[in-house]
Amino acid sequence: MVRVGILGATGYTGVELIRILSNHEDVQIKYLSSQNFNGKKFEDVYPSLKGFCKVELQELNIDDIVENCDVVFTALPSGYAMNIAEKLCNCGVKLIDLGADFRFDDFKTYKKWYETDKDDYGSVSRVYGLPEIHRQEIKNAMVVGNPGCYPTSVILGLAPALKGEIIENHIIIDSKSGVSGAGHSPKLGNMYAECNESIKPYNVAKHRHIPEIEQELSNLNCEDTKVIFTPHLTPMTRGILSTMYCKLKKDISIESLHEIYSEFYKDEYFVKVLDIGEYPSTKSVYGSNFCHIGLEIDKRTGTLIVMSSIDNLVKGASGQAVQNMNIMFGIDEDKGLKMVPVFP
Repeated sequence: MVRVGILGATGYTGVELIRILSNHEDVQIKYLSSQNFNGKKFEDVYPSLKGFCKVELQELNIDDIVENCDVVFTALPSGYAMNIAEKLCNCGVKLIDLGADFRFDDFKTYKKWYETDKDDYGSVSRVYGLPEIHRQEIKNAMVVGNPGCYPTSVILGLAPALKGEIIENHIIIDSKSGVSGAGHSPKLGNMYAECNESIKPYNVAKHRHIPEIEQELSNLNCEDTKVIFTPHLTPMTRGILSTMYCKLKKDISIESLHEIYSEFYKDEYFVKVLDIGEYPSTKSVYGSNFCHIGLEIDKRTGTLIVMSSIDNLVKGASGQAVQNMNIMFGIDEDKGLKMVPVFP
């Protein structure tokens, strides 16, 4: 039985972790922390989990975590997981960070984009936690940087094309996300009256997921790869739809392209390459850990169009974190994650 702790348990990703883990037979939730609800039972804060999680929320205490947990999920603002990672690792406790602290191969990139005053990762060895690409490294990892939601949709969508040397390394990405991607804390722009019946771009050309996307695409491509990335806020609760526009290096049929993608993901339970002419939607993956990928070729302009959909709180965050935990502890990768998407 894997003993689990969740730091920042009452944010959206923390709640989603508990929803998923409550259905995981090999896990026992032993420790939950919350800054705002200390002393309350989790089920009293979130009635949707009434009867599923009676654990009391506590103030964060590292010694208690070490004593009670085999693995800790950190669902906290960037900068905190880095402070505790070394002590946890030295005590044999594994860490899966849902923030950005351990996503970067080069700490200077993290320091620049997240404006931290920290110097480096110290003695902590981290792995980027996208299972379909880094499964072998994750198996032996003590610290995993769980990918961002946008990067998950983009990297999974582009990996076969880059590995197959089908596209040029200059890529345009248009992504749309539900409001839950902005987190649980109230913000003016996320209020119903502000975002309902509206769609708007934000952080154009400066979103913090850009360097993460470029890092992983460059690793796949074995050369420096740049992207133009524009995220949009859409008036829905969950979901991400990313559409990528890529210049083809060579003439290729949609049938051959589909075969390349199908072969690349043939052993991946959570990635579904849709039939030719079928396009993904956020509703088709709602509440699940699946990624759906659709393909099209614009012969007139020599452009590959890749469409990828995920649930930002599951495959884009908490579900992927549980998938990583399963790999790290030698548990069947889909354990606790065989949720059928919710429709309608």
